[in-house]
Amino acid sequence: MTNAVHGAAEAAAFPPSRESRVPDPAPARLTARQAQVLAAPASAALQRLSEATWAWLQEPGNRVLSLHDPAYPPLLLQIADPPLLLYVKGRAELLQAPAVAIVGSRNASLQGEANAQRFAQALSAAGLGIVSGLALGIDAAAHRGGLAGGASTIAVIATGADRIYPRRNAALARQIAEQGCLISEFALGTPPRDHHFPRRNRIISGLARGVLVVEAAERSGSLITARQATAQNREVFAIPGSIHSPLSKGCHILIREGAKLVDTVEHVLEELGWEASLAECPAAQLADHAAAPPALDTSGKDAAVSVVSAVAPSRQWNACADRLLAALGHDPLPAGALAARLQLATSMVQAHLLALELAGAVERLPGGAFRRLAG
Repeated sequence: MTNAVHGAAEAAAFPPSRESRVPDPAPARLTARQAQVLAAPASAALQRLSEATWAWLQEPGNRVLSLHDPAYPPLLLQIADPPLLLYVKGRAELLQAPAVAIVGSRNASLQGEANAQRFAQALSAAGLGIVSGLALGIDAAAHRGGLAGGASTIAVIATGADRIYPRRNAALARQIAEQGCLISEFALGTPPRDHHFPRRNRIISGLARGVLVVEAAERSGSLITARQATAQNREVFAIPGSIHSPLSKGCHILIREGAKLVDTVEHVLEELGWEASLAECPAAQLADHAAAPPALDTSGKDAAVSVVSAVAPSRQWNACADRLLAALGHDPLPAGALAARLQLATSMVQAHLLALELAGAVERLPGGAFRRLAG
C-alpha cells in the first residue's frame, strides 16, 4: 500500500468543512501519479486505516491537514510535490510561522552539536522556528536549541506520526509534541524505510526560508536537503570546518556550489533580512541562559570534553548576546559608549553587561569599562 493511496482514502474520509474549503489546487501541483491515486476507489483496508486515523484524531493536539485546509503550510504549497496529507501532533500554528531548517550529520562531533544548538537557540530567540528531522546528532541538537530559544521547533519524521525513530529520541519527540510540532506525511504505523528519508527531506527544506548545514560528510543526506532547498528557491547556508575533517567535506562542497558561508548567527539573520532587536531581548533572558547553558546529549562520549563543549556555546547563546558582544569588540569600552553605539538606554546595556559578566563572556575593568573575553 503506497502512502499516496492511503492519502486518497483519508482525504475522502476527512473532507474539510464547507466553511474551510478553498479552491482546489492548480493541476500543476499534483503529479500524474497523485492524480491517478485521487481518482481510485477506496478499498476495505484503506477504510480500516481511515478508522484508525479517526481514533488517533481524538487525542488532543492531533490533526490531519489536507491541501484544502487553510492551516496547511503555505510554503509547502510552493514546492513541486507537496504532501497530500500532513499528520500533525502538537502546535499546528507553528506551520504558518517563519522558520529556518538546521540539518547535518547523525555522527556529529561535539563541536558540531554545540554549533547546531547555539545557532538554533539564537535563531529561535530571534523569532524563527527551527525545522529538522529528529535524527541523532545535529538534528537533535537543533531541536533542543529551538525549544530553548522560545520560538520552538518542528520535527519532520520519516515514519508514521505514531512511531518515533530513532527510539533514543523518544523523550525529545514527546517534548517537541508538547511545546512544538511533530509532523509526517506517512500513514500511521509506517516504519522507517530508507527511501522515506530523502522524501521527508523535501518537507524540511520546503517549510523553511533557508537551510543551514552544520556538519555533513561528502555523501550525507543533508546535501540532498540542501539541493532540494536550492530547487525550491530557498537560501542555503553552510558552516565551514577543518579541511582534514570528513564531517566538513559536505559543507565545503555546498559552499563551492554557491551556499552562503556562515560562522555567526548574524550572517544567517542578515541574509534572511531578519534582524533580532537587542531592545526586545530582556536582560533576564540573558541571565537565565548564563545560569543554565543548554545541555548537550553526550551519551557515550568523553565527559570531560563534553563539559568544555557545553560551556563554549553559553557565551553566545542568542542573537541578543551576539549583537552586544559584536558591538563591544575586544577593546575596553564604557557602558555609556556602548549604549551610544547601539542606540539603547545605558541602563538596559548595563543590565545586559551584568548578565554577560556573570556568564564569563565579558570582563569589568577598573574605571567602569568592559572588555569582551576571548571567544
